[in-house]
Amino acid sequence: MIQKDRLAWCDALRLLAFFLLLCCHAADPFYAAAAYASSGSSVDPELVEWGVRWGSLVRPCVPLFVMLTGVLSLPVKQSMESFYKKRIPRVLFPFVIWSVLYYLTPWFTGLLGMDSSVVIKLFSWAETDSQALSEGLIRIARLPYTFCFIACHMWYIYMLVGLYLYLPIFSAWVERATKRQKEIFLIIWAISTILPYFHQYVSTYAFGTCEWNSFGLFYYFAGFSGYMLLGHYIQHYVRWSLAKTLIVAIPLLVGGFIFTYCGYSHVMNMPDKTPELVELFWTYNTPNVAMMTIAFFLLVYRVKISPNSAIASYLSNLTACGFGIYMIHYFFTSLGYDLGEWLHIPAPLRIPFSAIVMLICSWSIVALLKKIMGKRSVYLLG
Repeated sequence: MIQKDRLAWCDALRLLAFFLLLCCHAADPFYAAAAYASSGSSVDPELVEWGVRWGSLVRPCVPLFVMLTGVLSLPVKQSMESFYKKRIPRVLFPFVIWSVLYYLTPWFTGLLGMDSSVVIKLFSWAETDSQALSEGLIRIARLPYTFCFIACHMWYIYMLVGLYLYLPIFSAWVERATKRQKEIFLIIWAISTILPYFHQYVSTYAFGTCEWNSFGLFYYFAGFSGYMLLGHYIQHYVRWSLAKTLIVAIPLLVGGFIFTYCGYSHVMNMPDKTPELVELFWTYNTPNVAMMTIAFFLLVYRVKISPNSAIASYLSNLTACGFGIYMIHYFFTSLGYDLGEWLHIPAPLRIPFSAIVMLICSWSIVALLKKIMGKRSVYLLG
């Protein structure tokens, strides 16, 4: 397990991951319209362009969270039953409660007499502007197996629960595996990140996958488990100097960003793009996103923060409030966008400005609720 004097460093990485995540969602109003708008829609090209630039840079947000899970949780020191009992309820209770609130929000806006256009204003990727209660109840009924784009960030919870179910089992191998065995796993995982592009541009029939089989050659090494092991590996085995860290991290960051940005821009200029193609170059398990993720991780890994400093105290509070912030932040995307427009924030700064607004609002509310509810807040905020 990670030593206490490294907790401040982990909290700093979590802050970076949160900021990237908030920028990712703050960008939604900027490029959502451009991705799926009709030809007659009016879209500010400068705002869209900066949405694409920031959207390409912040893709490592989720992989960084997963790498942190590997740093802090591998190897698991509890029994499987104890681990599940501690982790999964803290995720599922807030997930259900906040999903219900998100899905009923359009109905609430109708009760308040608001026009249905407010639904798309609040939730950029909403499939419909319906304010009917029945629509909200249908979304709630589907919670056990899928999320709705009104709360598009909730996809992460399904993946996170899967990681938690897998962690104690994966941990048993990690605890016994040699450094070389872990490196072999990571090499095969790295190869698997090419698959999204291979399936799109070479063949959907690849390495044994076809209509009747989704579990191909690299299936057992692909996905977020690679990021989880990578976080564990770097924390245990990488002891580079600052110079070597910069030599490795900066080219990875720059190269990964250029590939991501150029690929996404190319797709956005295609007249017949599909939602799947729009997301291709932003997919988390791709070489370009992995390059940027590793770069950010290595750079923050070098940060030294005294565990007793005021900065460490604030970062620790962020960690305590983190899951609650994740649950509620998407309510404030429209507020951040509108406030930036009202204050005439320059286009290059609009998305980070909006992200800061979202962070301040979410963090303040979560901290207040935790103070009011005490230990019971775990059921609402994790």
